[in-house]
Amino acid sequence: MLSSKRVLVTGAAGFIGSHLVEALAARGARVTCLVRYNSASSIGNLELLPPEIKAQITVAAGNIEDSDFVLRAIEGHEIVLHLAALIGIPYSYVAPRSYVRTNVEGTLNVLEAARHCGVGRVVHTSTSEVYGSAKWTPIDEEHPLHGQSPYSASKIAADKLAESYHRSFNTPVVTLRPFNTFGPRQSARAFIPAIIAQALASDTVRLGALTPKRDMTYVSDTVEGFILAATVAGIEGETINLGTGEMFSIGEFAERILALMGSKARIECDPARMRPEGSEVVVLISDNGKARHLLGWQPAKTLDDGLRATIDFIERHRHLYRLDIYTL
Repeated sequence: MLSSKRVLVTGAAGFIGSHLVEALAARGARVTCLVRYNSASSIGNLELLPPEIKAQITVAAGNIEDSDFVLRAIEGHEIVLHLAALIGIPYSYVAPRSYVRTNVEGTLNVLEAARHCGVGRVVHTSTSEVYGSAKWTPIDEEHPLHGQSPYSASKIAADKLAESYHRSFNTPVVTLRPFNTFGPRQSARAFIPAIIAQALASDTVRLGALTPKRDMTYVSDTVEGFILAATVAGIEGETINLGTGEMFSIGEFAERILALMGSKARIECDPARMRPEGSEVVVLISDNGKARHLLGWQPAKTLDDGLRATIDFIERHRHLYRLDIYTL
């Protein structure tokens, strides 16, 4: 269904975005990769794609906050997969206005351009962080939304814009709400690569709170959810969780990773990595029944196989990970 389709991916240079681009191109889509302009002409994780995939894609450098650029980039595309966002929760405490400009205004620019260009399907990326600490588990799509960080508040606003464009203008939007994703190419901003990278270089692994529990999906499974959301008919206007339905604490993940690595590194809590008390999301676990029903989606990669693949990638790309600073 993707062969020769004109598909634009925002946030294409990021962790999930680069894997999505690779999968789309491998299935024959004509992919345009929207990446943030920089004077070094860096294309981020797209540099890590196989040469045969890189030869197939088109890169458009600009800024998701520039509505004129976004309109020109989206024109002529049949499917838009919108992943561009500021996602680091700790940095949202430092620069909250940046999150509004990128996550809220950037999403508005994509929706408005898609409406004017007659795009056939927009897949908008949400996050499980919009739920806040669970009122019930597993968390389904009817769970209340709680902005427990400036990041999550910005994503709630973006989600509501997507909902409003479907209701007001019949814009064919599907909102995907992935729970935490992990895998190769993820930065040390996330806790799994932070654990692995520190354990490879040190006898101490420093983390924030160890008790919060998370539902972790391997990146290839998340990507499959995006592709289904872009192609399955009749799901416009839906919001759909992607998650495994299993959860472990951060401390349990750390112990599991260290065991797989054969590492004897100590695990320490670093106060600098702790969220403000009222901002910490304690439990995130997905009810993925809607994804199974509407998309025919279910996770295929086991947790340990995914962790092994991530460990292998970081071992082979240690130069991408800096341990002398805490990555926000």
